[in-house]
Formats: sequence, structure tokens, C-alpha cells
Amino acid sequence: MERNRNFESWDNCSTIIVGKNASKTGRVILAHGEDDMNCVIQVHKVPRMEHKEGEVLTFDDGTAVVPQVPVTWGYLWSELRCPGGEPFADGFVNEWGVAVVSDSCVSTKESTQPYTGGLGYGMRRLIAERCKTAREGVEVAAQLMKEFGYRSTRAYHICDKDEGWVIQLTVGNNYVARRIGDDEIYYIPNWLTLHEVDFTDTEHKNYYWSEDLVGYAIRNGWYTPAVEGDYSDFDYAAVYQGEGSDVKSNWDRSDIAWSMITGGDPLPHRTTAIKAPRKFGVEDLKPILRAHCPEHEDMLKEDPAATPHCYYGICRDTTIESMIVEFQDDADLTTIWRTTLRPCVSPYQPWFPAITAAPKGWYWQDIQSTQFTHLKPDMDDFRYHGDRAYWAFHMLNMTMEMNYGYAEDMVHEEVAKMEAEWAVTVPAVREAYAKLKETNPEYAKAFLTDFVHAQAAKTWDWAQQMTLKIVDKKDRDSKAAWRATL
Repeated sequence: MERNRNFESWDNCSTIIVGKNASKTGRVILAHGEDDMNCVIQVHKVPRMEHKEGEVLTFDDGTAVVPQVPVTWGYLWSELRCPGGEPFADGFVNEWGVAVVSDSCVSTKESTQPYTGGLGYGMRRLIAERCKTAREGVEVAAQLMKEFGYRSTRAYHICDKDEGWVIQLTVGNNYVARRIGDDEIYYIPNWLTLHEVDFTDTEHKNYYWSEDLVGYAIRNGWYTPAVEGDYSDFDYAAVYQGEGSDVKSNWDRSDIAWSMITGGDPLPHRTTAIKAPRKFGVEDLKPILRAHCPEHEDMLKEDPAATPHCYYGICRDTTIESMIVEFQDDADLTTIWRTTLRPCVSPYQPWFPAITAAPKGWYWQDIQSTQFTHLKPDMDDFRYHGDRAYWAFHMLNMTMEMNYGYAEDMVHEEVAKMEAEWAVTVPAVREAYAKLKETNPEYAKAFLTDFVHAQAAKTWDWAQQMTLKIVDKKDRDSKAAWRATL
């Protein structure tokens, strides 16, 4: 059973790409907030695998039968599952330091055409398994679109340390891809943002596009060039999405993000990217991903316990994961700063794609079973399990929702302490890993794995203890207030 992706309250993912010259690190930075309803999440480290000749792949939500490649690369996998299956949410960072995340993009005019999409969920996994660079990832997606087609309207963000790419797909076989400039910063809520296409870029330095992109639009009456044969006035977002695709959730988040990026007034809602007004680092992107709805201050005047997660902030009630990928020259050390559930109630914990296994309790199935059941999960996955890390963060998040302002300062203070500690220890860990790798790569990966496991255990315990602190404090305060009336 597929959920209705047109219901706008679910369309709240956000992605930021910072070009390498606009970054404080001198490398690309990717930031993403994933929003979905009723999901649970587990983390897997999938190893590099060899495959036999003649193997094929199929996925439950599409008709494509995809020939397997001889070798698939390893990756760190955020696997989101919901009742009925979640085909469009998982995030990947592979062993070559290539990250893949996506945003839904409101249905396009193509959605009214005969369905030809053979791939859905499989697109993201195949990209992660088959590319060594972001550009290769775009080329993998383009080839899959040509051969099999796609069943959704979506923006995939494929990044490595040197290049950040966005490829926007529509139902069927058409797409446009654009490289985000080295001095640019890009933001997307959930609509198509790519406009002009440089059809003279036949070497694909900055653009890729499907062969029938313009012809398809002309035949359907969506586009007529001002001068026959001259497509310089072609606007992909306007032609394929057009009117009726502007929804409040996208308006609000576009305004919030661009105002924070520029330090000024909001930019036009379908802005693709701008020349960065300053250099950005991980610490500059966290507040954007943590930003709440602007109505919250007014809501508090009527209800002091009001949650900031209703309406359409970037961090809101549907946020299931937030991550900032800080790429490094050594892909092993690319750091995935990720939160479980809302980033305003969870620290950005460091993960590395080079770990040999995810920590126990952060997953509950083996890799093969997870892949097989991803689109048909057992309902037991959505029952509380105290031995699964996800539920500690779920309980903390839901406890906060009862009266967000009551515990806000307490939680934020402790989150800030943990993140300040990691700001010191992670660079030291990277340095130690690099030295160990020179003499004993296997031991170096064990060292990195131990570090990630220790931090995962620390944040899991923190979430449990913080929930207990909040409810115990509330109990004490309630009793004190009652006794004061005696």
C-alpha cells in the first residue's frame, strides 16, 4: 500500500549543498533533513560484495529487472521503514565518499501520462552501489532512467568531496541534472528547482538531460519555443511542473532557509542556488536544519506548552532523521553527522562509512533480511522495543512534545556539550586513524568502529536518561506546586 505523496504535510524534506569553494572545509558539504510519517529507522553498514554473472535485481515497487554488476560498493545505510513500505526515504554514504539523499518534488504534469516507470526504491540503492564519484552517480541514474524509467517526481542529491549534483526526475524517462557551482550554495524544499538547461554543454561539465526532454514537452503541448529550434527559453521546472504545484510547506521552508543563508530577506521560492554570501561549515548548517515554524512565538502567547513542530518549519513533527555529510580527502574519514528524529532534540552524532559494522541495537535485522522486507515490513517493527536505539529517541521526542518549552533549555544545553566535545575529539580521531592506516589498515578500521560504537552507546544512554530527567523534574515540580496550595 503506497501512501499518497501529494498530501503536502508529508512533503517536508530539505537539502542544502555547499560548493567546495563556499565551504569552510574546502570540500563540498551536504545537509539533509528527512521527513516521513510513522517511520522507524535502523542503520546498517553494508560491505562491498561480489556477484555472479547473470544475477538480476528486482524491487517490489517497480517492474524493472536490472542486471547485477560484478561488484557493488559498501555503504552506510539509513533505512527508514513504515507500515506499507517506504520507497523514497533512505540515505546512503558509500565507501568512496559518495552520498545519496532525496527530496520529493510535488507531482508534475507527467504524472497524468501513461505510467512507464520501472524503478522506484531501487534507484537510490543502485546509485550508491555503483558509483565512485558523484558524477558517476548522476550517470548511473541517467542510464537507469533511459532503460527503465521512474515512478515518482524527485530530486536526488549526489555529492562527493569535489562536486555536488542534483538530478531531478519526473515520472517516466525524463530528467535534468545540474552541478552546483563551487562557489554556490543550494537549497530545496519539495518542488522542482532546476530551470535553465545549457543544451550546448555536450561535454556535460555542468548539465545532463534526457534525450526526449524537450520533444516530450512539445508533443504534450506544455512548451512552445519562442523561436523554432531554439530552446534557450526552456524552463524545466515551469514546463514540467507549472502552476498548482506551490504548497505552503514549501513556501515557508524556502523563506526560512534562504533568509538564514543570506542573513536577509527570503529569495524567490524556486531559487536553485546562489553565489554563497560567505563560507559555510557544519556549525552554520545545523541551525538551518533545526529551524522551526515562524508562527511558534505567536502560538506561545496563547499556549505556553505549544510545540514548535506544527506548521511548516524545517525541523518539524515528521522529521525522522537529519544529517550533515562533511566530506574528507580520505573517504574513510568522511563524517556523517546525523541525528535520530528531530535535530532540535538530538545531537549530531559522528558516523563514518569505513566502520566494519553498525552498533548493535541501531539495527535489528541482518542486511539481507532488511533489504528483502524493506517494502513489506513486519508490524512488530512498529511496536516499542527497549533494546532498539530508535525507541529511546522516540520516547524523548514525544516527551518533549507534551511541553516543549518546559525542557527545551535543559536538552539544548546537554546537546551543545556533546557537540562541543565531538568538535574536539573527531579531528583527533581522524588524525589517529590516518596514522594507524599507514601501518595497519585493518586495525585502523577497528579503531574507527570502536569509536563510533562508543558514541552511539553514549547518545542512546543520553536519550534514555534525558527522558527520565524530564519526567522526574516534572513530577517534582508538580508535587511542589500542589503542596504550595495546602
